[in-house]
Amino acid sequence: MPVIVVTDSTAGLHGGLADGEGLRIVPLHVLVEADDYREGVDEVPPRPPKSDDYTSAGPSPGELEQVYAEALDASGGDGIVAVHLSRALSGTWDAARQAADRVGSRVRVVDSGGAGMTVGMPVLEAVRAAAGGASLDEVYETAAAACARAFGVVYIHRLDDLRRGGRAGGATMFVSSALSVRVLLRIGGGTLELRDKLRIPSKGMRKLVEHVVAELDAQPAGTRAELAVQHWEAPDRADTLEHLLRERLGDEVTVHRGEFGPVLGLHLGPGSAGVSVLPGLR
Repeated sequence: MPVIVVTDSTAGLHGGLADGEGLRIVPLHVLVEADDYREGVDEVPPRPPKSDDYTSAGPSPGELEQVYAEALDASGGDGIVAVHLSRALSGTWDAARQAADRVGSRVRVVDSGGAGMTVGMPVLEAVRAAAGGASLDEVYETAAAACARAFGVVYIHRLDDLRRGGRAGGATMFVSSALSVRVLLRIGGGTLELRDKLRIPSKGMRKLVEHVVAELDAQPAGTRAELAVQHWEAPDRADTLEHLLRERLGDEVTVHRGEFGPVLGLHLGPGSAGVSVLPGLR
């Protein structure tokens, strides 16, 4: 077996994207009062309005250790590369490091610096490298380089959910003082950075695409990119984003579609939508 890649449920890899023996997905948890639901495994109940008894939690070191050990056995000892939600946004990376130390030196952990498909697309690139016969070091380097290139821009419709999560990063000061304003945040390199503020939601999707296209235009000539559109309880906004991206970049561009999932949806809030980008494909 080739090197196996492990990620977590926030990476947005579901359905056909997650098929294959070279990938393992560890669920994060949604806690509803005394009940524990595994993202991507259990049916998570809708969040009640204004409920503080609805929170998220990362996998424990023990959960990760079990998955890593099983994946290492399945690889025939060749090794595994684990790519997880940014350590600046979650405790998952720290738990992953603890688990990797227990399993041994054939486990490499990558801090993606991102969330959602800014993790998922680098994971898929690493899986492709492993399937092509790349060594453990080569798969690790592929994953780390892809994560360094990946970025996302997300529209936040309700800032109170992001503030409640306590991980607004570089946007904390703005988030704490301007809850009535919708914002565009850039995620990448482990940070959330304010890119725009909006008082008219209808302009948000076009502004978001403008930011994405501007970053792509700054890439070297001939560089291609893979994109993904995700949303939480905002399918119409996702439709608009995909239409605008194809309008600006052409119908031949690869655009994955999906939802953020209950864990990211809990923190981003209903009405959120975003675009993740993996540039650097030639």
